[in-house]
Amino acid sequence: MDTQALANIFKALSEPVRVRIMALLVAKGELCVCELVDALELSQGVVSRHLAYLRNNHLATARREGVWMYYQINKETKASFGPLLTMIKQSTKDSEELQADLERLNDQQSCA
Repeated sequence: MDTQALANIFKALSEPVRVRIMALLVAKGELCVCELVDALELSQGVVSRHLAYLRNNHLATARREGVWMYYQINKETKASFGPLLTMIKQSTKDSEELQADLERLNDQQSCA
């Protein structure tokens, strides 16, 4: 991986909302946009914009199922940046904000 690609990954993770999204995806695997919106307590537009940024920087992938969009961590990112993802997962235990996001996610009903 070249230095520009590496810099882009760190730039993508320099935004707290994107770190929160990544933490939820690391914890749960695959999530619908509606689940992320509820867990993060942000508008659908804001969440979608950050998801697009993660997708454009190859940190997340998306798939459509009917009207729903589902996101997960890019498999290549998992392979190349496992320790970074482990650090994000560990930070969930240490961050009140990330813990609250995860609790809201666990408490909500499915979107479908």
